[in-house]
Amino acid sequence: MSAKADIEALEAAIGQSIVGQQEVIRRLLIGLLANGNLLIEGLPGLAKTRAIKAMARHLEADFSRIQFTPDLLPSDVTGSDVYHQGDSGPVFRFSPGPLFANLVLADEINRAPAKVQSALLEAMEERQVTVSGTSHRLPELFMVLATQNPIEQEGTYPLPEAQLDRFLMKVLIDYPAVADEVSVIRLVRSEEQAAQQPEQLANETIKVAQQAIFAARREIAALHVAEPVEQYIAELVNATRHPAALSPELERWIELGASPRASLALDRCGRAHAWLNGRDYLDPQDVQAVAPDVLRHRIGLSFAAQGEGVDTEAVIAQLLAVVALP
Repeated sequence: MSAKADIEALEAAIGQSIVGQQEVIRRLLIGLLANGNLLIEGLPGLAKTRAIKAMARHLEADFSRIQFTPDLLPSDVTGSDVYHQGDSGPVFRFSPGPLFANLVLADEINRAPAKVQSALLEAMEERQVTVSGTSHRLPELFMVLATQNPIEQEGTYPLPEAQLDRFLMKVLIDYPAVADEVSVIRLVRSEEQAAQQPEQLANETIKVAQQAIFAARREIAALHVAEPVEQYIAELVNATRHPAALSPELERWIELGASPRASLALDRCGRAHAWLNGRDYLDPQDVQAVAPDVLRHRIGLSFAAQGEGVDTEAVIAQLLAVVALP
């Protein structure tokens, strides 16, 4: 079976567990194929954790979940050196923490203090963890999927800009439509019924091998990107830094522009989006499709924008409207 067929099977399998969130599923796959980390934001009960666990269940990969709390320590995430008394004398051995998995769910990441959040920075960027001066490599397939609640701010620690920039995309989850919510009720009822018959569950889970992910990544890396599209990506990101040349509204609304990581993310996510849609080249429409997810956590809004009730979604829409297509 081809890599494309494997990924389509994975998407279909996740879709059987998640109703009405097809765009979220597609963004999870883009993050997986683009070899990046995702920040998923939504109100409680909108299937953030369920979507991530569904993807992990259908991959031949190790999965770990870290429930972030105010009393968590960095060593609870990364692991630590543990004292052992052996025949040849005492020795310290590294005991890996839950970060040493293929898919790591950082649940409610903004509930942990800055020290714990900073423990993720090296892992997310360099795919390694340094403990007591020794670096330990993480698995080749490694992805942090962090969730946070956008409204409950008491007892939370906002993510610093440096950490936000290391997330490839910030994905928003909204309420499902009424028809989808009816399907959710039926789905959960059927799962409760199936749980009473474990023999039926044994054969229902498909598993996609890690090699299919690596094969898909090789195909995505080989996609053709024309020079005008590269120029469009650079101009789109540059517009966040120098908005005055394009629009007086953008100049008033944007205080902090996106870093070069945004350009790299638009290229990587755009190519993954094009590949998932059956194209062997990057189209400007692919860039526009992933731009909100790539830019919404990398643009700093001014006090004027906040006072006018303008959010990042409106700013990004304006950017896409004023930056000329190639």
